[in-house]
Amino acid sequence: MQDATLWRTLLGVEKTVVEDVNYDSVSGVLIASVRPSAASARRCGVCRRRCPKYDQGEGRRRWRALDLGTVPAVLEADAPRVRCREHGVVVAAVPWARHQAGHTLAFDAQVAWLATQTSKTAITELMRIAWRTVGAIITRVWADTAATFDPFANLSRIGIDEISYKRGHKYLTIVVDHDTGRLVWACPGRDIATLSKFFDALGAERSAQITHVSADGASWIAHVVAAKCPHAVRCADPFHVVSWATDALDNVRRGAWNEARKAARANEPYRGRGRPPQDAPPRPDSARAAGLKNSRYALWKNPEDLTERQQTKLAWIVQTNPDLARAYFLKEALRTIFKLPLEDADEALDSWISWARRSQLPAFVKLQRTIVDQRPNILAAIEHGLSNGRIESMNTKIRLITRIAFGFKKPEALIALAMLSLGGHKPVLPGRN
Repeated sequence: MQDATLWRTLLGVEKTVVEDVNYDSVSGVLIASVRPSAASARRCGVCRRRCPKYDQGEGRRRWRALDLGTVPAVLEADAPRVRCREHGVVVAAVPWARHQAGHTLAFDAQVAWLATQTSKTAITELMRIAWRTVGAIITRVWADTAATFDPFANLSRIGIDEISYKRGHKYLTIVVDHDTGRLVWACPGRDIATLSKFFDALGAERSAQITHVSADGASWIAHVVAAKCPHAVRCADPFHVVSWATDALDNVRRGAWNEARKAARANEPYRGRGRPPQDAPPRPDSARAAGLKNSRYALWKNPEDLTERQQTKLAWIVQTNPDLARAYFLKEALRTIFKLPLEDADEALDSWISWARRSQLPAFVKLQRTIVDQRPNILAAIEHGLSNGRIESMNTKIRLITRIAFGFKKPEALIALAMLSLGGHKPVLPGRN
């Protein structure tokens, strides 16, 4: 094997002529002097079209390449400018790196793969780069990856949700394909304008091909879906519907707890700090308040998941607080509806609405109005077996990616990392198929 071919293979470059290789003992860097092959020279850096030379540019420049063993390596070459009929005067393209990038294609590919597999500390230590550089690299790698396929191909059943990625009410709106389980689209924001961008990118023709949409009860999602794909079946996510009942139940629990605390302050003498004396009188209202305060998980959890202690706590609530017990049974009844066949669920949902309306619990009286509004969507979710379970799983993975991506200044880098990890087109290491 000739030396030039050997060095071209070691450096991971193609369509490149290796002119010379030197080792700088002062900086400890291997410097490879290269130039594009004749077929790759004098091309526009943006469109890669052959163009006439304009000038020599600002002289020679360097691109960071993958380390050779333990030695950092760089490529050094002239950076002339060309005149493109479409893009004007631009720096000529080079076959070993992207336009305006300071790293080779192989270097970018390895960083992108590491970003989807390991921690940011490991990446920065191994690749000898700053974390903000990782964000820039994965953003341009995803941009090139997204240009190679149609992310909206064969899209018919989708799930829509939002996820917080940063303090200060910073959210991403995400869209997931129910059939493939991959992340299709993500964008900063959670409003009508944000979600409209997805359907604008999808186009009117393919928006009309959407058959099912699962989402929570957010009005901004319902508004856009009704306008952009009115014929799609909208399914209310069972998890969110039950969470509404759980929130209503907790509202009742807090009310019962506050009443018990007021009764304790009104009926029981003040007791200072420290252990009470052995002959201290019982304080039933305080004990009741403490029991209600610590009953959240016994009320929230599914009956089959309760510990023995939580089962005892629940039995105590049923015996001592009829209102809270009624709220708990309403929550469980709503959860059970999603396990029934469609015909039984239709009848059971009507009975639940009637029960909640007569319950004299303000939180559940309010909830039943929401359930009435969402009734068609709830029944559609039961009929088609569609939920946001896939999306909640996706949200969990994105939260993990958000922790890995901590330090990125812009959400575009986070979105690029999420799409590379969850979009069905993960990067591969250089030299692998």
